Parts: sequence; C-alpha cells; structure tokens
Amino acid sequence: MKESNVYVQDLSRGIIKENPVFRLLLGMCPVLGVTAFLINGLGMGLAATAVLIASNVVVASLKNFIPAQVRIPIFIVIIATFVTIIEMVLQAFQPALYDALGVFVPLIVVNCMILGRAEAFASKKPILRSLLDGIGVGIGFTLALGILSLVREVFGQGTILGPEPESSIHLFGEAFEPMGLFAQPPGAFIALGLLLAINNIIFKKYNL
Repeated sequence: MKESNVYVQDLSRGIIKENPVFRLLLGMCPVLGVTAFLINGLGMGLAATAVLIASNVVVASLKNFIPAQVRIPIFIVIIATFVTIIEMVLQAFQPALYDALGVFVPLIVVNCMILGRAEAFASKKPILRSLLDGIGVGIGFTLALGILSLVREVFGQGTILGPEPESSIHLFGEAFEPMGLFAQPPGAFIALGLLLAINNIIFKKYNL
C-alpha cells in the first residue's frame, strides 16, 4: 500500500502541486511563444511530454553507468536525441504543426523542465518511478499549455482549433470583435498572469 502511494504521488505531483507552468514557472519560452492557438499549445505539450518520458526512462536506466562529472552533457545528448526523433515525426506526419511551432521544437533540448527532471529525479530513482514522474509532469505541462492556449484563442480569435479556417470552430457570431491583444505576445503575459492569480487563489482556498 505504501509503495502504491509513492507511485500515485510520482504521477500526480507534476499535474497539481508541482505543475511546471502554474506552480514552478518552468519552460516559459514555449508557454508564451506557441499558445496563440489551442492546437499549437497541445502539440507542443505532447512533443515535450514524449521527450520527457523517454529521456527520464533512459536516464534512469543508465544512471549507474554515467560518470557524475559528465552527467549534464550526457543528459543533454539523450534529450537531444529524442528531440530529433520528434522533429522528424512532426515533419513527416504534421508538417503544418511543425511549421507553426518553429524554433520551439529544437529548443525542447534546453527546456529546463526536462533537464531538471532528469537531474533531480530520473538520475536518482528507479525506472518505473521515473516513467510515472515523466508522465505526470508531461500531463501537467500539456494541460497548462492547453488552458492558456484556449483562453488566448477564444478571446483573441473567437475560435477553437484554429488557425486553419476549415478546422477552426467559430464560437461567436459576426458581431463579436476579438480582443486582438490576446493573440499577440503581450497577451500571453497577461493571460498567464491572470491564470496564475486564479491558480494561487484556488490553492490558498483549498490548502493544496
């Protein structure tokens, strides 16, 4: 029972109490840079999650063979390998999403969230716990990007699942005038700030 509780904590920690965006403020470049549309935010979240899970598992598997003096460069090489794989998969199967995410896909290599989990958790814990940690943190990151993207797209564009006209869903009538600020980079800071404030209020109210 005690061991199962540890696994549950590993899985849930990154979703709620240590959410990388709303609690720890990690990986802010993609959070602010690609969240103008929901599809882009979810795509970036899933790409980062795949890299996080894979790198956590590999680091946990090889931790006893990695010299402490060169662990960080080796972690970066492992992460870069999986980022390259994700890049090729996106280019082959989702070229529009790959173009929309742009430079933020290769920048996953230096995302402090992924490197931080490899250093602080995967390099010290068993494979299963590292896997669950990667899944939990990845879910938390993807949810945060999804929520921020949804807010920005709804208020900034009046749509969901844009920017392609044939796939986007228009939520309001023609009389609706989008608040263009939310679609711009400054709008990302404003929307994130509002969500952080709401998050802090909820955490204080329910003592989370």
